[in-house]
Amino acid sequence: MKGSICLAALAMLCLAAFSAPANAQATRTWVSGVGDDANPCSRTAPCKTFAGAISKTVAGGEIDALDPGGYGAVTITKSITLDGGGGQVASILVAGTNGVVVSAAATDVVIIKNLRFQGLLGNGSNPGGAGLNAIRFIAGGALLVDNCEIYGFNQSGIDFEPNQAGNSQLSVQDTLIYNNNGFAVLVAPVGGGTANAAITRTRMFKSQAGLKAADHAKANVSFSVLANNNANGLVVNSASAAAEINIWNSTISNNRNSGIATSGAAATVRMSYTSILDNGTGINTSGGGTVSGTTPGTNVNAGNTTPGSPNGTAVTLQ
Repeated sequence: MKGSICLAALAMLCLAAFSAPANAQATRTWVSGVGDDANPCSRTAPCKTFAGAISKTVAGGEIDALDPGGYGAVTITKSITLDGGGGQVASILVAGTNGVVVSAAATDVVIIKNLRFQGLLGNGSNPGGAGLNAIRFIAGGALLVDNCEIYGFNQSGIDFEPNQAGNSQLSVQDTLIYNNNGFAVLVAPVGGGTANAAITRTRMFKSQAGLKAADHAKANVSFSVLANNNANGLVVNSASAAAEINIWNSTISNNRNSGIATSGAAATVRMSYTSILDNGTGINTSGGGTVSGTTPGTNVNAGNTTPGSPNGTAVTLQ
């Protein structure tokens, strides 16, 4: 009798041991172009999509791409890293929807790196079939976009519009964003909170406009290019609250309307070691707002059809 009880107990323990991993989440999971979302997302049995892997990855964990492939749209509700790996084409290609939606907790950090986002806009003739935003941030603590290529979306490349109280942070580095019907990067909190963005070594090229900061947003831009956009390179819009962009060691060029455009009394731009070249209007403050350069002068404003000029007190270099 005792032997039977022991054998039964041992069988139950074995069953539990084998069934537990099926429900466990890993700190690192894997996706592959030839994977299957029915797999456990291990390196030897990878999943097919980010959406398939995210439920099998612990909060704070990482999903890595093993090889070139299209890994599909995904909604992120926790701290996570998506890494497409180096030297390969790991991509998210979408039509009529967003590529990545971040709707996480106020303390969560999301990292997206080494990925290509393709929105299928083509030469601009396919807006009805194009993706909406490459990355849409609704809620979370911070979003880091590193070494990505984003193009062909009907709205914005990065749509950072946190709908929450408190502060949300955006960091974009070493990224190319081009050919979008909206903004390359839009920073516009809508939930009563604030947003701080840091953008460095990033090209915002041939979209409707390069970068926009709206009410309750501050952005710092460095070593970046905002060029060949259909309207403006850099836009600060203060409708009901302060909005601010500080830019240095950057180039704003060949934008059809204005290089820098402000509107609203509490819109502020400060610039240092920045070149504003060959735009329709170099600096446009006709809608209100303040643009300040430096003393002694470090900026270049040349070749614009209408040059415009800073209208604020120059910032003294230390």
